[in-house]
Amino acid sequence: MTVAIIAENTKKELMIQFCIAYAGILAKHEILATRTTGKMVADATGLNINCLMPGIGGGEEQIAARCAYNEIDLVLLLRDPTMDYGQTSQHNEILKQCDSNNIPVATSLASAEVMVLALDRGDLDWREIVNPTLKDGRKK
Repeated sequence: MTVAIIAENTKKELMIQFCIAYAGILAKHEILATRTTGKMVADATGLNINCLMPGIGGGEEQIAARCAYNEIDLVLLLRDPTMDYGQTSQHNEILKQCDSNNIPVATSLASAEVMVLALDRGDLDWREIVNPTLKDGRKK
């Protein structure tokens, strides 16, 4: 499965702690992240993370596009509830693409924990039907 992780600046440390706690589960999957979050998580956990562009520099657009092509199976997006994201936020585009393509998405620590535990139990295996993997591990 392909998991995308994104964290607002005020939530980066929380994402790092989350990924440390669930590194054993996350290590079994392909992880994509915006550059700063990905580098911070990789440095703290040793996880192999495919870092895209920085979030503000196009990384969130890259994740939204991959969601549009159904190339991502789970999105962990830790947002700051005190921020006003407005109508043009890239978060809105990511959420729209997740809704359009039935991609599970978590926007809080509690929902991220539920999703990662479900991923570990196999509850998200139905995504393999939607997004099959080739024998060499690449997505079709």
